[in-house]
Amino acid sequence: MPIDRQHPALALAFALARSTHPGPTLAVTLVTVLLGAGAGLEPWRLIVLGAAMLMGQTSVGLSNDWLDADRDRAAGRTDKPVARGDVGGSVVRGTAFATVLLAIALTLPLGIPATIAHALFIAAGWGYNLWFKFSALSVLPYVVGFGALPAIVTLALPSPALPAPWALAAGALLGVSAHFANALPDLDADRETGVVGLPHRFGVRASAIVTFAALAAASGLVVFGPGMAHPVGWVALGLESMIAVTGGVLAITRSPARPLFRLVILGALVAVAALVLSGSSLVR
Repeated sequence: MPIDRQHPALALAFALARSTHPGPTLAVTLVTVLLGAGAGLEPWRLIVLGAAMLMGQTSVGLSNDWLDADRDRAAGRTDKPVARGDVGGSVVRGTAFATVLLAIALTLPLGIPATIAHALFIAAGWGYNLWFKFSALSVLPYVVGFGALPAIVTLALPSPALPAPWALAAGALLGVSAHFANALPDLDADRETGVVGLPHRFGVRASAIVTFAALAAASGLVVFGPGMAHPVGWVALGLESMIAVTGGVLAITRSPARPLFRLVILGALVAVAALVLSGSSLVR
């Protein structure tokens, strides 16, 4: 029997969950938790950090579906719950604001510096959804947000510290890669609904090159930034090279698709895992 008829509350919960952009939301949360583990956060700090990041990214995903509802309907996006009518825009909007407040409240036990850095990360995501995605500066929120990600972790330490410059640069480059990869599959549909960010101005081929060049550069910083590469780092660099080459070839020779974004997420996870396993420090 259809869930939406027999269990409307459950159907609403599923629709809200799909509106959070669960893949990227969970991936960013996992990356943050891995960074926290590598930085040596105590278990309770790690749990709080993960919960706060999950709520923060949930709010960004929900705000995207709420703000893009009309454009998604015009583009025939059947994968968007608000555009499909599975959940009301007001419900998604209210939940987006509530999760913002919850994310900030959850970060407060980690200290004011970490809370400010997390607020910056969330603001970058909301700023992109509200305005930057329509401009040539569309990559800026990704650079600022992902660049701040290592700082959220290191500022959550018992003795807050700024991350090493290479970590900030690697985060920013991962943000660039994520932005271009996420935009690639929807370039034409976005243009028709008024979304003309930097990837749309670059075009498919140039955007594909930027996507995987930025990923490769970020991986190199993670492996060599702390000093001489650890054996784990060399393995990770080999995997990252394969991911970058595969992604670049696919993007240039075929129609861009969602798997490209998943490749970037995989690359980010490999880079962070290498950082954790090699025992490298994020702190200056």
